[in-house]
Amino acid sequence: MIAIEQARSWSPRVISKLETLIRSGDELSVYRVNPLAFARDRGISEAECIDLFLHAARYGLFEMNWDVLCPQSGMVLHSFGSLRTLKTHYVCGLCDVTGETDLDDFIQVTFSISPELRRLTFHDPESLSVEDFHWKLRFNGDGRFAGQQVRFLDFLRGLVRGLTFLPPASTTTLQAVLGPGALTGVNVETQAALIVPIAGEAATSPTLLQVGYDGQRFAPALCVVPPGPVVIQVRNAGSTRGSLLLINWPPEVVAQAIKPPLEFEPYLSGGALVARQTFRRLFRSENVDEKEGLGIRQVTFVFTDLKGSTAMYERIGDLNAYGLVRQHFALLEMIAQRYSGAIVKTIGDAVMAVFCRPTDAVSASLSIVEEIGRFNRERGEPAIILKIGAHCGPSIAVTLNDNLDYFGQAVNVAARVQSLADAGEICISEALYSAPGVRDLLGGRTVVEFEAPLRGLQGRASVYRIVSEW
Repeated sequence: MIAIEQARSWSPRVISKLETLIRSGDELSVYRVNPLAFARDRGISEAECIDLFLHAARYGLFEMNWDVLCPQSGMVLHSFGSLRTLKTHYVCGLCDVTGETDLDDFIQVTFSISPELRRLTFHDPESLSVEDFHWKLRFNGDGRFAGQQVRFLDFLRGLVRGLTFLPPASTTTLQAVLGPGALTGVNVETQAALIVPIAGEAATSPTLLQVGYDGQRFAPALCVVPPGPVVIQVRNAGSTRGSLLLINWPPEVVAQAIKPPLEFEPYLSGGALVARQTFRRLFRSENVDEKEGLGIRQVTFVFTDLKGSTAMYERIGDLNAYGLVRQHFALLEMIAQRYSGAIVKTIGDAVMAVFCRPTDAVSASLSIVEEIGRFNRERGEPAIILKIGAHCGPSIAVTLNDNLDYFGQAVNVAARVQSLADAGEICISEALYSAPGVRDLLGGRTVVEFEAPLRGLQGRASVYRIVSEW
């Protein structure tokens, strides 16, 4: 804990709140901790709380989890221990869906206390009760139906017709009463699933449904069962324990061609985390498979470049000019971190920065202009003159030259927008200007719209120049 205390300056009692969680929190409260919820419940800023848990993970107090959630059920389909092992393809046997998710879309980063520090039953899933194994280990319980306060997990529990482990080389028998619709069974660990329609006249005597299971798939002996009482016999022919969650979906759910995604309490997404300076600094070894990359649905890029750098080098000499450039790099990194962003790389005298939220990118750009102006006034000369441009859009996170980088058209457009800015100016694309909150943020400032050709876009595009007030 001393190492964390010394890592940076913290607000009062932040460290003590983490210590209290570690020492006194119940098992569920220290397993898959959502840092945004922790911040909200304890009156800590989100940015500081994320940094707190990143440092705690760096020094071995917590383990970082990259959890892939099913958009329709909130089931934790996979939990990866690092970014480099993360796979975005998902299959949910409960919802009968498969797909690809983006780094900022249903990939939740959580923190679990290290088993070296405190051993939890969740660290040993085999020791959990069948209820805890399903509801606490395998689901994000925050998911709610869109626009409603009803938790999906509460709705789902009302449809449960069986919940059991399947011991190896044995037969497990369950009894239930089924209504019209469909019977879905799923192993929440492997996503092996069965789906049997429930249709026809209601049975008065129990229907026998035999199901084979080989450790990889379920094989029901019947293709349809009638409503009414049913006896389900599951033969596990495999060598390892399985599990089975049986759900009786009603007809209105079965009729949905695509189940709508749930709404979740705010959580730290993978896309937001990789755009943070603290993560990139503390976990430099984290990278993305160069052959694949990870998609990001929405990210904002800010490019800056020095105007007149050649003349500056000639005027004050290479050594002095290099010192100024390094100071300006440090200033930009500080501002990027202040607004939950990160410096991706420097290219000569230019800087590429990334932000998860468009408003953070614009706020950081405005702050850069202000801070550089103050820097120049303190020196008594316009030593550093910047041109700034920004754009938001989809991208791909990749590893290039051992650095976590970004690739795609949004990067190219942001660089092109920056080239349109003049000394001390900020230019932003129409996509960024139209992003939620940006127009309000710029209210009261002079913003001039003009058209210009942008690489990768047909014709001419609207660009917005923010006139400097400093």
